[in-house]
Amino acid sequence: MAAPVHLVRAAIRAERAYRVPTTVEAAAKLDQNESPFDLPRAMKDAAMAFLDVEWNRYPDDQPVRLVAALEAAWGLPEGSVLVGRGSNDLVQTLGLCFLERGTPVVLPAPMFALYGSVARMHAADVVGVPPEADLSHDPDRVLAAAVEARAPVTVVTTPNNPTGAIFTHEGLRRLAAGVPGLLVVDEAYFEFLDGPSGLDLLREFDNVIVLRTFSKAMGLAGLRLGVLVARPELVAEIAKARLPFLVDRLSEAVGMAVLANQDLVAERVAVLSRERDALLAHLATLDGVETGPAAANFFLLRTPLDAPALLAALAAEGVLVRNVTGYPELAARDGRPGWVRVSVGAPEENAAFRRALDVALAGVPETT
Repeated sequence: MAAPVHLVRAAIRAERAYRVPTTVEAAAKLDQNESPFDLPRAMKDAAMAFLDVEWNRYPDDQPVRLVAALEAAWGLPEGSVLVGRGSNDLVQTLGLCFLERGTPVVLPAPMFALYGSVARMHAADVVGVPPEADLSHDPDRVLAAAVEARAPVTVVTTPNNPTGAIFTHEGLRRLAAGVPGLLVVDEAYFEFLDGPSGLDLLREFDNVIVLRTFSKAMGLAGLRLGVLVARPELVAEIAKARLPFLVDRLSEAVGMAVLANQDLVAERVAVLSRERDALLAHLATLDGVETGPAAANFFLLRTPLDAPALLAALAAEGVLVRNVTGYPELAARDGRPGWVRVSVGAPEENAAFRRALDVALAGVPETT
């Protein structure tokens, strides 16, 4: 007897499940924009001490200590922060709160694919905004799309995954001042930028929501901690859509430990930024190799090889990168191969990537 899958909502059945390979046995794992640096042993041991409690008792319904620590660290009023199981969880919460059938939501493309998936699963109308020739987005075009659609929600990511492009702070201010609804600013990689952030917008505009994560520069992708910041009265309403007990004691304890050791995070960001710049300088010397914007810990790469062939050649040398040609804007076109995305790893991983790329390109016939 067949399972009654027809009872699942059509908008869900139309989507593909979001699946990401989690292979870790590679000489260079440069496919998921993770930090290549684990936490020091002493920090791990200190966090584990928080687990010496009764495991048969629930944690707090919300991680109140981590919330309070974040509000203090970022100079925010009480009630400004929600913590979720990664920012992906909070994206789903935003969909539950603000999207329903026919709701226009502006999503510049390409953008982290989960935003579009969540919007479609809530039967919202996705309003795309194509990129400029350099893969950046013009804030005025995004604003025009939001105004024309009368969109209750406009989402921007800066630096943007997968392109690495950014919105200037002035561009974000124009969006916050002009969109007809909410402006969601995803700052998953904000640690790699200097200058004002989305939190500065939040202090000026009441329609801004900022998303951040502990998964990237803070190196906690395996523990799942995401942060939503907004005006307290808006957070109070969004919190009604949150399930209790989503963040466990270990994640909260480790999050607090990392938050208290921002010098370590800054040190590692500086290492990754130097490694990124060195990689880009090396790639600029290679014939037929092109890179995209690179404001965070990753960059787009295009070579004479098509994306699947390049991935296979690098994987044969133990190096994993991400094929992003599933985004139409990054697919092969006009006789040019599509893009792959390369995360910046530890120095030894980046050296392995350079060697593997040399091997891959050695098989490309010379053009005359």
